[in-house]
Amino acid sequence: MTAPMMATQAGDPAAFRDFDLHRVPSPCFVVDEIAVERNLAMLRDVADLSGARIMAALKAFSMFSLGPLVGRYLSGTCASGLYEARLAREEYPGEVATFCAAYKDSEFDETLSYSDHVIFNSVAQKNRFLPRIKASGREISVGLRINPEHSEGDVPRYDPAAPHSRLGVPLSQLRPEDLAGVDGLHMHTLCEQDFDPLERTWMAIRERIAPLISGLSWLNLGGGHHITREDYQRDALVVFLRTLRSETGLQIYLEPGEAVALNAGILVGEVLDTAHNGMDLAITDISATCHMPDVIEAPYRPALLGEATKGPLYRLGGASCLAGDVIGDYRFAAPLAVGDRFAFLDQAHYSMVKTNSFNGVPLPSIALWNSETDDLRILRQFGYDDFKGRLS
Repeated sequence: MTAPMMATQAGDPAAFRDFDLHRVPSPCFVVDEIAVERNLAMLRDVADLSGARIMAALKAFSMFSLGPLVGRYLSGTCASGLYEARLAREEYPGEVATFCAAYKDSEFDETLSYSDHVIFNSVAQKNRFLPRIKASGREISVGLRINPEHSEGDVPRYDPAAPHSRLGVPLSQLRPEDLAGVDGLHMHTLCEQDFDPLERTWMAIRERIAPLISGLSWLNLGGGHHITREDYQRDALVVFLRTLRSETGLQIYLEPGEAVALNAGILVGEVLDTAHNGMDLAITDISATCHMPDVIEAPYRPALLGEATKGPLYRLGGASCLAGDVIGDYRFAAPLAVGDRFAFLDQAHYSMVKTNSFNGVPLPSIALWNSETDDLRILRQFGYDDFKGRLS
């Protein structure tokens, strides 16, 4: 290695401790652009030291107002379908790599027009659309996603290598002739994980994949890499990527998404009502169902800014009609009252892109904050027209 890796934590949530939650409408996502840039600098550091090309996964963080900033640090973006590919081409510099579990015939040509890489989920889809790629007259790099059949996931619904997965061609089924017209292989099997699962995955497939990569030009290791987490083994990752590139002769790509915005944003909410039914309850304008669906899907318990170790315990839930619209149980330093503000940490990624307006619950506003200058901009507020516009 030519230089030591950064050791600071990206997006220190302590920056939000003194932020006045009443400065923004509620609910509201507040993203610290300094924290995002710190994450991006770490990712570029890895890219520069390893020779890998790192692209931002828009499925995790699509705050396109920061597209120029992302473009200053990373090689491009990866999209999961037509609309993300168009957003990537319109708002972000660099390459656009598009993967879709199944491309729709009527959308494929438009998707192709925005993409530099098109990655297929099956040999059948590759064979079906390859003639249209050739007919386009554009130099499009063609990829095929594989399933390494090596599982490192803790939660089956987030494990692309789980039994009966629909994602990727099982490596045991892949034949050399299946790679006709293919420039690279793609695999994505991690979720919020450290370096070791990546290394174990590669070692599990190394011998089986070696005969298949001659004639290819790249290998994409997908996303799920928590590279900007404080304890991530970035030095080990750099050594691994350099060795992998040397051994295979391939250009290596990584597609982190969450790592771009890790610890870079909060979701501000407000207490609407309190009650007691065997325990203290608080109804808020933040809905797990509408604003943080991963709380229900995963499930997980989001961290509360300034959560107390002693004090009254409240079960926080949203204002929707779903009985299960419960965020979790949290302690506060004092009893809650209507109008009190609070915030959940690390909500810039996934929460923002997964919001919905079930029950007509309003979408959170979006604000951009600079923790160094204290500059604050309300970028977007949503209203009735946004709710009505998706219905008929």
